Parts: sequence; C-alpha cells; structure tokens
Amino acid sequence: MSRGSDARARGARIEQLAAEWLAAQGLELVARNQHAKGGELDLVMRDGDTLVFVEVRHRRDSRHGHPLETITAAKQRRLIHAARFYLTRNRLSCPCRFDALAVTGTPPALDFEWVQGAFEAF
Repeated sequence: MSRGSDARARGARIEQLAAEWLAAQGLELVARNQHAKGGELDLVMRDGDTLVFVEVRHRRDSRHGHPLETITAAKQRRLIHAARFYLTRNRLSCPCRFDALAVTGTPPALDFEWVQGAFEAF
C-alpha cells in the first residue's frame, strides 16, 4: 500500500470512529464522504430535525497545533458550498448546522472534542 492510501485508510477509520462516537451522543448518521464540487462533507448526521454537517479533524497529538485550528475560513467556505450542493441535490429544506469534531490520539485511545455550531453559513 502506498503512503497516500495508508493515510486515506487511517482517515476513513477515524471518521468511522467519529461517527460511532457522535451516534453514542444521540446523533444519527445520514451519509459519509459526500463529494460536492470543490469540497467534501466528512459526515452528514441528524440531530432531531436538524441536519448536521460534521467536519472531522484528526491529529495524533497537539504538538503541531490543535486539530480545530486547521478549519480555516477558506475550508469553511468550501464546506458551506458543499453543504448547499448536498441540500440542492437531495432536495432538502431543513434546519442545518456545521459542527467540528477534533479527534486526538491513536485508536483505541482517542479523545473527542465536539464543537456544535462551529461556524455559520453566511
């Protein structure tokens, strides 16, 4: 396996664990890895009547900064664009929220920091 595919497999595993952790907090998984023009939605979940777009960021440790610091304004714009595309493609009209989930550590020793409403769509 190449380094790139190793990283993708690791990322997919972290996203799966993140989805399971969020489900244990009461959210329901709707979709994973939804590609849209110019962006990708890691997790789409439902929290009651609200559709939640979750950006999952992982770091083994915080030596090079906290995972949430990597969600830049440009990244937020791409996520908002991808979410709008997802809503249009699926003909959805419902309350939405953008959450961020920072995951630190290596499986099975992971720490989760969940920020609900991490940013707004303008």
